[in-house]
Parts: sequence; structure tokens; C-alpha cells
Amino acid sequence: MTAGGHSGVFAGVLVRGPWLERELMQNRHLILAVLVTALWGFNFPITKLGLANLDPLLLTGLRFTLAALPWVFFIRRPQVAMGWLVAYGVIFGVAMWALINLGIKLGVAPGTAALLIQFSAFFTLGWGVLLFGERLSRGQVLGLVLAALGLLCILQGSTGQGTTLGYGLLLISALSWSLGNVIIKRSGVREIFAFVVWSSLFAPLPLFGLTWLSHGSAPFVNLASGLDQRTLWSLAFQVYGATHFCYWGWNLLLREYPVSRVAPLSLLIPVFGVLGSMLLLGHRVDAREALAMVLILSALAVGLVKGRRQVPCATR
Repeated sequence: MTAGGHSGVFAGVLVRGPWLERELMQNRHLILAVLVTALWGFNFPITKLGLANLDPLLLTGLRFTLAALPWVFFIRRPQVAMGWLVAYGVIFGVAMWALINLGIKLGVAPGTAALLIQFSAFFTLGWGVLLFGERLSRGQVLGLVLAALGLLCILQGSTGQGTTLGYGLLLISALSWSLGNVIIKRSGVREIFAFVVWSSLFAPLPLFGLTWLSHGSAPFVNLASGLDQRTLWSLAFQVYGATHFCYWGWNLLLREYPVSRVAPLSLLIPVFGVLGSMLLLGHRVDAREALAMVLILSALAVGLVKGRRQVPCATR
């Protein structure tokens, strides 16, 4: 039986050694990863539409309230310690998405926000090496270099589009996402959708409390008037697309594969983020941004696709 639960000759590639058993991604999981990253990328400009009328902390609190309720009454709690649920919920809701929304509200362009959050890939690869004994292939190292060049290209072309504080918040959110990835691996959770739903239960109260401390009662008083059709559509996409479906799919991949194999796929998110900004917000891509996207896609091709040819298929 392979690490992913399939016997016999595996459709992908299995790399073994005394320090690691690594399963390269099956085609169906690769398709799932691309779909997840596409929805996540489009989520950034769609979130900006929702932030036009609502406070960023309040919007995040509403998102996780609807992600948890009423679902926790119908879905059994996953078989993990309560501490994992609390930790993931707070990191996921407060330390990650609240900071992303605050950064966008402070002026960081959605495409740039989608890019900055991808520093989580580098953080996650580091956690994989430090905590799980994973080792990076030469292709992954070269892919990281190409991706870093792509990140620098877009950042250099984004001067003046966001505040220093906004950029800092996005980088902290990227670190938070990498910690969330570690929690998924450490907890050993198998019931992925239940884990997302139940962990979401622990984000709203801190978020509503921070909203009150920051702005008093005004965001709550003005909530009804801010929930127009566009805001409701944005909120629904964030809850049922970007939270329920995407985190179910992403955490399933983390359950089945090493974090160093899954993390680089998140580099597709800024590509879809920029595409979504073009379609929804009228954003125009300049030569520097186009070059950055080419570098990021090259990073994926070198770090992931090339890895399929490194060794012959293995049986067990």
C-alpha cells in the first residue's frame, strides 16, 4: 500500500529513501490543486468588492460565522484534539484572512496581495525541512529561485500601490498560512471538511471583538445598509468557494502529500489573482507583471512537472 492509499503500480512517481517516502501528485489531485488555486486567486478581487461597504475585520468575522454555522450542528466534530481546532481557527481566521483583508483595505492591490501571500510557499517548505525531515530536490530549489525572481518583479512594479503596513500585514498572513499547513500535518486529521467547518467556529468572536475595539459599534450599526447584492455575492463566494471548497481541497492535498510538494502549487494563486483583477476590476498587466507570471509558471514547471521524470514508477 502506498502513502496515498493505492496499491500496485502508482500513476505518479514514488521516491523512497531512509529519510523520506514521497509520492508525486496524481493527475486528479493536480487538477484539484489548479481549481483550488484558481478560486483562491479570484477570491482576492472578489473580496475587494465586499470591502467597499464593510469593515475588513467585520467582513472576515461574517465569513467564518457562515463557514461554521449552521454546519457544526450537522457535521460531526473531527477526531482531533480541541486544541488543534482552536489553533487552526484563530490562525486561519484572525492571523491570516483578517490581515489579508486589512492589507487590501489599506491599499494593497488584490493582485499584489495574492502575490505576497505566496511567501507562505517558502515558509512552508522551510517548515517541511525543519519539522518533517523533508528534503528539497534540485528542481524544487531551482523552482524557488525562479519564483523568487517572479515575486521581486511584481513587488518592484507595485511601488506606491499599497502602504508599508499593508505589505507587512500580508507577509505576516503568509507566515500564518504556513503555520496552518503545519497544524494540518501535525494533527493527522482525516475528516478534512469537518476540520474546516469546526475550526471556523473559533474565529468570529475574536474578529468581532477586534472590530468593536477598533471602531466601536459603528460597523455593526451600519451592517444592514452595507449588505447590498454585490457584497452578499462576495461574501457567499468567500464562504462556500474560498473557504469550504478550497480549504477542503487544499487540506486534502496536505494530508496526502509532503508539504514541500503541495506548497509550491500556491504560486499559481497570484496568476489567477491578476487575471481576476483584470476581469472584475479592469486591472491592466504591464510587461514587468507579465514577466513575473512567466517566471512563476516556469518555477512550477521546473519544481513539479520535471519531478515526474526523476525516477521510474515504483511498486510496493
